[in-house]
Amino acid sequence: LHRVDRRQRQMCIRDRSLLINNKKYFIKGICYHPVPKGSTKRNFSTLNEDLILMKEAGINTIRVYEPIDDIDVLNAINNADIKIIISFGYNQKGIYDIVSGTYIEYVKKYLDHNAILMWELGNEYNYNPQWFGGNIDNWYKAMNRASIKIQSIDKNRLVSSAHGDIPDNKALELGSSINIWGINVYRWDEPASVFAEWKAVSNKPCLLYTSPSPRDQR
Repeated sequence: LHRVDRRQRQMCIRDRSLLINNKKYFIKGICYHPVPKGSTKRNFSTLNEDLILMKEAGINTIRVYEPIDDIDVLNAINNADIKIIISFGYNQKGIYDIVSGTYIEYVKKYLDHNAILMWELGNEYNYNPQWFGGNIDNWYKAMNRASIKIQSIDKNRLVSSAHGDIPDNKALELGSSINIWGINVYRWDEPASVFAEWKAVSNKPCLLYTSPSPRDQR
């Protein structure tokens, strides 16, 4: 286990920037969920080759859509000097998810692992209110409670959430404990337009997650 010395690693936000031990950490990342051709399940069989490509591309952070419960995989990523944003889903059939509360077990289990940069809750759930009784406020409230719980356990990491485009004022209010908002942007070749809009509604930092427009994925 690659342990982080919590006395030496302190994360904070200053002037919309993420700082680790008083040094700015600029996330240059990629979403990583390797599923071999013909399969439907994540598999890390090409991890070492993928890490080499990531390093060549200048990537320092990966975001995963579900927790990695494999110490060897976490250690390999740490050895490559890459950090991980660990994401928890709302309902993943009781496997480290929010609705069952089992995400807490994961946080406690890997609290001291050096590879983990921060925790993230959900992935653009605002596009799917039907998952929350038709009222997306139910998600924001659950997200906020989970964020508070994580921060009570882990005093040295931050909590983010991945939102479909910019959250509105109500979402920001209901999710007030979120430290950093990830924003999934589908704006063709002008994703950076989100920054000015974000600055107008929040003084917190944001993570820009961008990918092709849904129309480009045909």
